[in-house]
Amino acid sequence: MATTAPQGTLRQRNVAGSKKNKDGASSDVELDKLDKLVKAANKGHKAISENDHRIAFSLITILAFVTRFWGISHPNEVVFDEVHFGKFASYYLEKTYFFDVHPPFGKLLFAFVGWLVGFDGHFHFENIGDSYIANKVPYVAFRSLPALLGALTVSVVYLIMWESGYSLPACILAAGLVLLDNAHIGQTRLILLDATLIFAMACSLLCYIKFYKLRHEPFSRKWWKWLILTGFALSCDISTKYVGLFAFITIGSAVIINLWDLLDIKRPGGALTLPQFGKHFAARAFGLIILPFLFYLFWFQVHFTILTRSGPGDDFMTPEFQETLSDNIMLSNAITIDYYDTISIKHKETKAYLHSHPERYPLRYDDGRVSSQGQQVTGYPFNDTNNYWQILPAGADDKQLGRHIKNHDLIRLRHIVTDTILLSHDVASPYFPTNQEFTTVSLADAYGDRAADTLFEVRIEHGKPNQEWKTISGHFKLIHNPSKVAMWTHTKPLPEWAFKQQEINGNKQIAPSSNVWLVEDISSLPADHPRRAKTEKKVKTLPFLRKWFELQRSMFWHNNQLTASHPYASLPYSWPFLLRGVSFWTQNDTRQQIYFLGNPIGWWIASSVLAIYAGIILADQFSLRRGMDALDHRSRSRLYNSTGFFFLAWATHYFPFYVMGRQLFLHHYLPAHLASALVTGALVEFIFSQDAVEHEVAYQAAKAGKKSQTPKHHLTARERFAGQSLFGSWVATGVILALVAAGWYFFLPLTYGYPGLTVEQVVRRKWLGYDLHFAK
Repeated sequence: MATTAPQGTLRQRNVAGSKKNKDGASSDVELDKLDKLVKAANKGHKAISENDHRIAFSLITILAFVTRFWGISHPNEVVFDEVHFGKFASYYLEKTYFFDVHPPFGKLLFAFVGWLVGFDGHFHFENIGDSYIANKVPYVAFRSLPALLGALTVSVVYLIMWESGYSLPACILAAGLVLLDNAHIGQTRLILLDATLIFAMACSLLCYIKFYKLRHEPFSRKWWKWLILTGFALSCDISTKYVGLFAFITIGSAVIINLWDLLDIKRPGGALTLPQFGKHFAARAFGLIILPFLFYLFWFQVHFTILTRSGPGDDFMTPEFQETLSDNIMLSNAITIDYYDTISIKHKETKAYLHSHPERYPLRYDDGRVSSQGQQVTGYPFNDTNNYWQILPAGADDKQLGRHIKNHDLIRLRHIVTDTILLSHDVASPYFPTNQEFTTVSLADAYGDRAADTLFEVRIEHGKPNQEWKTISGHFKLIHNPSKVAMWTHTKPLPEWAFKQQEINGNKQIAPSSNVWLVEDISSLPADHPRRAKTEKKVKTLPFLRKWFELQRSMFWHNNQLTASHPYASLPYSWPFLLRGVSFWTQNDTRQQIYFLGNPIGWWIASSVLAIYAGIILADQFSLRRGMDALDHRSRSRLYNSTGFFFLAWATHYFPFYVMGRQLFLHHYLPAHLASALVTGALVEFIFSQDAVEHEVAYQAAKAGKKSQTPKHHLTARERFAGQSLFGSWVATGVILALVAAGWYFFLPLTYGYPGLTVEQVVRRKWLGYDLHFAK
């Protein structure tokens, strides 16, 4: 049996192992001899055929569909976040406007499935545990969409490895880690968005690899096709969830490196002129930025086109936006506000009422600053009489009744209970030394020495000159007239001396939407008053981009406000080690539960391999610094470029979560876990296999200036491993997948929700203190 030359022999830099020419390269004669020896050594070895890959790919795909669809009808109740995304699909089918912090693409897919099966949206998925059967909901059809995408994700993982030129065992290992992962299975069997997100992310990696393989055929039809498909996949990713932006960072980083190489005047393919480089840059900008953004806008256009009726999302939008929706209750209930009306004022974002009570600010705050010791003005979440304010005109002698208040009018606000006037002055607020304190003063002071400080301008949002101020629909900013600060509040509660109510202060930055308030009601107006009579409102239109900008602003703000504690929230450091999961559903009567948890064996192996990869890179760089070269050119190239690309995908989908302030859960790690599976498959091949020596010969020949007869193309695994045994890779793959399969089977009852487990069986699965539910 012929043997191949060893790959990993240590080579000292600039130390001759064969005859060198004066430039330091091996002579053509020596290279020719080595080339002949390699060809002879490879003769008689059977190469891996493409048919082997096709068979393995088919089997992996079939198993993916089995694991995702098996028992998908269980449970026949609403599970975990199905209360959200099932509800949104129903709202689409009813054309009822709703608000969500995620873009519309994934939810539109669910609505499309509902439309295909004839669902009318009558069921709104209100509570976990609500019966699908009793409410006649085609829930299996809804769940089949993420199951389909989850199964295809496994296939795409295999294709990523195959297209990257990895061996059969490496492809099977990477795909197997996703195939047998309990978290991927559990998240793709329910009406959730993550299956769409992860599938789009995986497709973006695959399409970019296909595009990069055509780098020697720039601007060909296939080159353009895969560039545009990469952009479309990226668009679907970010159009499902905003964390899809991480895929843009992954692909964008690879593109920047590629463009930097193209700019090199000494590049192997020949230098590009600046106009040629400009064409490459423009093509990538068009395919990976402009087109994805247009696709992203398209889904919002579909979103606005479908949702034409007033619904639960109205309160998140401005009155101008709400006027584009039919049957809008807010607009029909809007009442024009007059001077001397008594009103309650509510903050648009935090829903707190402008409030005051007799208690005073303390003389000194905790940081030593001195207050005015004036009457406290706070934000209060409940409506009571301390929220009532009477609107007075700026002129003390103005007693005219029945006069409407208009945009930019100057007013005073009288607190009904304490009979004092709202005031702001140049005293620092309790929490913000740069913001002005709000307090109240007596009527004598308000119409005496402090008159100017009690004047406020009503500035209606997007208001026109002489526009009338109305309740509910008349969103406004209250601007302190002398200092030009806007009345503002935030969610951080004040100390006990203010009963932990919200701080009200004067914000010097007037533009932010957090300064917006609305008048909820006119408490002094009887229910049967003619001003409360409802009139029919005509539905208006707004330009698409204005609606889109408004919705984006609201989505980002509310997404950043998701900071409240959650019993199943977790921090990013715990994800690679799978320290805890999430309880999705429990059924005490049958002792069944769905607990979202990855396959611990698979996750720990993948996390360990990531550390090993980083160690190999550091060791290689250290060796090179010391003049030792333990790797051939092609192995190092694949280790840094191909495997490095997968590692980059993991890092860009993982580390950004450390700077996020919002609630985070284990499912946020799933895209990064998929990338770690790719790294695992690639590194196991690197450790247990080696490239054929003929490729190193070709590289050394090219380095010596000898013209290569080999055409430029992406090497397949058959060419890379021609004439060598993959026994080590097969053994490593078999052992790893056997362990992973055992882990999958052991935690299977928690993933599929059945069969039910006894208390003893649950205890055996609490490996790291997983907070499993004990059925009684």
